[in-house]
Amino acid sequence: MTRSASRKGGTYSRCPSCSAPLITQWVGDTAALKVSTDGTPLTPAEQAAVRTPNRLIWCLKSSAHTTPRLTWIHSTHPADCPHAHVTDHQCPPAEPTTLF
Repeated sequence: MTRSASRKGGTYSRCPSCSAPLITQWVGDTAALKVSTDGTPLTPAEQAAVRTPNRLIWCLKSSAHTTPRLTWIHSTHPADCPHAHVTDHQCPPAEPTTLF
């Protein structure tokens, strides 16, 4: 399922390296930052485990009448948010292909 990219919504695709489902969107007032997140929502425990200063959690806001869009979760985000939360995509480490 692929949708057109825009500031207002994300596109669904697969990572060219690991084939994981991705959501990609341009974000910011001037759409200056391209964000690629994992397509699989996280539980609150998983969010706490992956959150680091260099890894952000994003709220995937969606409804029946709008295109899903990513918004950064910051300190004023409600604890009881009904939307799915995802994190920026990082490919898993590759398995070694040689013994030596």
